[in-house]
Amino acid sequence: MALFSQAEFDDRIGRLRTAMAARDIAAVIADETEMINYFTGFAISENLYRAAVVPAAGEPVMIVRKLDEQPFLKAAWFESRRTFHDLEDSIVILAEVLREVGAATARIGLDMNSYCMTASRFRQLEGLLPDTEFVDLNDVLKPLRLRKSPREIELMQKAAWIADESMRRAIAAAEPGKSSRHAANVASASFMELGADFGRTGPITVGRAWNFLHGKPTEEPLRPGDILHLELVPKFNGYCSRLMRPAVMGEPSAELMAAAAKLIALQDRQIAAMLPGARAGDVDAILRNGAVEQGLRPDYANNTGYTLGYYFEQAPRTSDFTRVFTKDADWRLEAGMTFHMYTSASAGIAFSETVHVTENGPELLTKTPRRLFRCGESA
Repeated sequence: MALFSQAEFDDRIGRLRTAMAARDIAAVIADETEMINYFTGFAISENLYRAAVVPAAGEPVMIVRKLDEQPFLKAAWFESRRTFHDLEDSIVILAEVLREVGAATARIGLDMNSYCMTASRFRQLEGLLPDTEFVDLNDVLKPLRLRKSPREIELMQKAAWIADESMRRAIAAAEPGKSSRHAANVASASFMELGADFGRTGPITVGRAWNFLHGKPTEEPLRPGDILHLELVPKFNGYCSRLMRPAVMGEPSAELMAAAAKLIALQDRQIAAMLPGARAGDVDAILRNGAVEQGLRPDYANNTGYTLGYYFEQAPRTSDFTRVFTKDADWRLEAGMTFHMYTSASAGIAFSETVHVTENGPELLTKTPRRLFRCGESA
């Protein structure tokens, strides 16, 4: 059974072609794995260059390695393709396909910021199509994925459930004498048992200062007063939900409890402000300014949230910064957008949620209580 309906793919292609018509684009090259998947239903790593060509009319054409032809045919909603053997140059084939769809002397759109379209590949393509005008569609392609369909939200809800249940198990397993690596092992096994795509958990480490979020697990036993930081990032059919919680080993200090309460209250206010039409910079300021004013951090160098959705397992980017909450963010929230909203304090604690912006306001897809946990407790 296909992951998405034909109507959903028709809608995606239709919205792309509306943007193409507005810019007089004859064909679009989609080569980042996330974009290929969005328009075709098929995803594959980039051992060799591959791309989907979407012409202004007719079926897209997939340029795909011969070895990957059958997986493509099983996953995609169309069959039009050009396959290549490993010794063939797929950029040459891309140029041939663009000629075949009538775009060789027209305007061709692509993402100039694509991690697949290297400078050397682009120069080669320009040389093969000297009469073509290439147009940067970076401001069009990724934003098409921002508003999630009901089916996409269903997939993120399943990922959020995996995150919640795995968080419960990992906190319960963090008993005295156990390490952050042990908690990571439990979370990873939980991912696989519950149906996640794979067992990569996200950062699990000991929280110190505020910039510990991307630390590594260790074999060192957790000591009284240590704060176990857990960020879980399960993917379900590529769709990711994310969740951060802290768990302290032993009795938390009054100062730590107070810091957690302040940080949670600020994040509550921030999430409540995530309404359709809200300016992102204003939403960001609630937490950014509040955390500094209340002494939770000396400054706020990072963003307070970013886009969530589909991530390919082997892509170089582990986070999607198509839309980011910063003090200068001037974009507006829209119903259907999904975000990872996160914060941390110098006390060594961090909290985050997966948030779905609906017509009626924000909806938390992650359900774990937002509080300071005790290591080893049954969350």
